[in-house]
Amino acid sequence: MQILSVHNNYRLRGGEDESRESEQRILREMGHQVDVYEENNERIADFNSIHLACRTIWSRESHAAIKKQLSASSYDVMHVQNFFPLISPSIYYAAKTAGVPIVQTLRNYRLLCPNALFFRDGRVCEDCLGKFVPYPGVLHSCYRGDRAASSVTATMLTVHQVMNTWTERVDLYIALTDFARKKFIQGGFPEEKIMVKPNFVHPDPGIGEGRGGYALFVGRLSVEKGLDTLLAAWEQLKPPIPLKIVGNGPLADQVAAAAKRLPKVEWLGLRPMAEVHALMGEAGFLIFPSKWYETFGRVAVEAFAKGTPVIASNIGAIGELIDHGRTGLHFNPGDAADLADKVEWILAHPQKLSHMRQAVRAEFETKYTAKENYEQLMKIYQLVCA
Repeated sequence: MQILSVHNNYRLRGGEDESRESEQRILREMGHQVDVYEENNERIADFNSIHLACRTIWSRESHAAIKKQLSASSYDVMHVQNFFPLISPSIYYAAKTAGVPIVQTLRNYRLLCPNALFFRDGRVCEDCLGKFVPYPGVLHSCYRGDRAASSVTATMLTVHQVMNTWTERVDLYIALTDFARKKFIQGGFPEEKIMVKPNFVHPDPGIGEGRGGYALFVGRLSVEKGLDTLLAAWEQLKPPIPLKIVGNGPLADQVAAAAKRLPKVEWLGLRPMAEVHALMGEAGFLIFPSKWYETFGRVAVEAFAKGTPVIASNIGAIGELIDHGRTGLHFNPGDAADLADKVEWILAHPQKLSHMRQAVRAEFETKYTAKENYEQLMKIYQLVCA
């Protein structure tokens, strides 16, 4: 099978990139040809505001490039990972003209929410959900805190609502969890066109020992990721277990200050993936304190692969991934006291923690291996090709 993968790179790499690259890697290993069409957000500086706005709504450049690439070879599927902002939905029309089926992975909530997160002012926000014109996102400058940029994003969404792009031009969508699928259905997407296929971890990093005696956070240091909740919980723990924080982001200064103030908190900054996996394997447990509707939670699945249980906020997809009492524990999102209580409970029950280590590795082997994911992806491709 020959696949054209389409994506727009962000300035900072994250779980979305890792998941996409893992998917492409396993397809190539299984003998499929995967070609890539990509844009990089670093190029945004090359455009004036009017050109960038027009390109976000309908990129003639991307339309022509995709049309040319699809006509040059016999592609079976065009798999769109992300088109925003430089590629634009114009590529769907190019693929339809070429007669190539389209699969779109829903890696965030951009098609329902201008800032793609359903998160504003430190809380979940669904003001734009289900609205034909997502004007609240403009009023609150939800995209990058810029009203003009938010207006362009909202215009792109509205124009393609009018054109029925989301309902008629895409053959099949892939949601990463049942929670995300339900959100898109709630937002007006056709139920029969959305299938669930989770992310996975490839290659398998192997199980760890869990003997490090510390808790671990891995991710972007930002408000929606719950860093304030995490640090507040560690101020309440008596006595606190050591906490290692891996990542960077807007709250880096706050995390650095906490590391100086709290002797049990250590900020490691960004680390290579191999080192992150080693840290996961030796951690007693991973903390996943997000306040927003994660579309998946790849870090949690990486922890599963290492045999490390997860204490996670009971919200969105991450709440769905964790089976409370079996693969980890839930706590109330944004509730530092409840998180501290769950940490103290798990430390007081080492035998239960040991059982959880076995359960999370079994969960990984059942649901999140490359083999399982490849089989699911091929069923999706075969369905749209048929």
